[in-house]
Amino acid sequence: MRLDQWLWAVRVYKSRNSAAEAIKGGLVKVNGERSKPAHEPKPGEMITARVGIMTRTVRFLAAPKSRVSAKLVADFAEDLTPPEEREKRREPNLLPPGFRPKGAGRPTKRERRALDDLEE
Repeated sequence: MRLDQWLWAVRVYKSRNSAAEAIKGGLVKVNGERSKPAHEPKPGEMITARVGIMTRTVRFLAAPKSRVSAKLVADFAEDLTPPEEREKRREPNLLPPGFRPKGAGRPTKRERRALDDLEE
């Protein structure tokens, strides 16, 4: 099974396309080295994947036939993510409401209305 398929099947990424894009972008490493989406992982390989602000670490155990339920993920992947990484997800967003990063362009009509609602 391809690496991008496996990351999607064990619910590291929400879609296979986002898994493939993350691998191509260098956000996924197999045993500390960059890989390709078509890489066939072997049992025991360590896979680190950057998902949002968190870096997940999983060990490849087996390849499922298709996407598995959350309960069955433990049969195919061992989650070794440190607790500090999981805490990153719970930290509040420190950006002020209505913040737009530089270079984001002009707000759309919908975004402008949302900004106006924040000001009221």
